[in-house]
Amino acid sequence: MFEFELDPTSGVATYLQLVQQVRQALRLGVLRPGDQLPTAREVVAKLAINPNTVLKAYRDLERDHLVGARPGQGTFVLRTLAGPDQATTARFAAELVRWLAAARSAGLGSEDIEAIYRAAVRDTFAAGVA
Repeated sequence: MFEFELDPTSGVATYLQLVQQVRQALRLGVLRPGDQLPTAREVVAKLAINPNTVLKAYRDLERDHLVGARPGQGTFVLRTLAGPDQATTARFAAELVRWLAAARSAGLGSEDIEAIYRAAVRDTFAAGVA
């Protein structure tokens, strides 16, 4: 079953972290149409957050037609997001893991690595590099 995790240091609102995690799971094929999301009660119990936060995230996902509520049953994935095939994703994930290990070995911390990554993504997409 899919589980949420929160990063209290991210500066991103809790409900947006939940939305982003579902969207990422849909893009990577972790969640597929028909899969059930954890109930609001389960998320609240695990993360110790306000139930309205979970409901707001689920409403945002419903508004985007990614999930749908079934009264008395829960919230289910309606569709996935287009993404690369699993083999492509796995290949690049493996390369990224190697790069991260090398960066850590060179003495870079998580904040340093994240700054490099974000700058590279920003610069690459701003320049229109495919």
